[in-house]
Amino acid sequence: MKILIVSDTHGKHENLKLALEQEAPIDRMIHLGDAEGCEDFVQRLAGCPVDIVAGNNDFFSQLPVEKTIYLGNYKILVTHGHYYNVNAGIARIKKEADARGFHMVMFGHTHRPVIDRDGEVLALNPGSMSYPRQEGRRPSYIVMDVDGKGEAHFEIKYL
Repeated sequence: MKILIVSDTHGKHENLKLALEQEAPIDRMIHLGDAEGCEDFVQRLAGCPVDIVAGNNDFFSQLPVEKTIYLGNYKILVTHGHYYNVNAGIARIKKEADARGFHMVMFGHTHRPVIDRDGEVLALNPGSMSYPRQEGRRPSYIVMDVDGKGEAHFEIKYL
């Protein structure tokens, strides 16, 4: 199963379209918030099941602020991350995920990609498709492949 993980599109979709073209076909997409009212468009664009949560810029959204999903052998916390103050570091969000029995947490908000394998909980942030903040400032996303044994493999990709 191939999953595209994105975040912080902020209503700009050209880079999301490029990522979808480059990674096609995908089986599922996870959007970690700040779609800014474009969640229906994002779902149509993806052409597959989409899990999406509300970010700090999703004003008046009916989206959930968190979701629990199961992929392969993993129980995953999906959230934007702003309620966990991820701009100051990811220790708090990882501790919360661990305390609640999650194997993995996916979050956005920082606009910086990361795959953190330290400790009990794997933390993933795909960065931003529209306003990247890491060195080089290239739009980024993560491709997650779940193999036949339920094991997940990840790669940060850049446009």
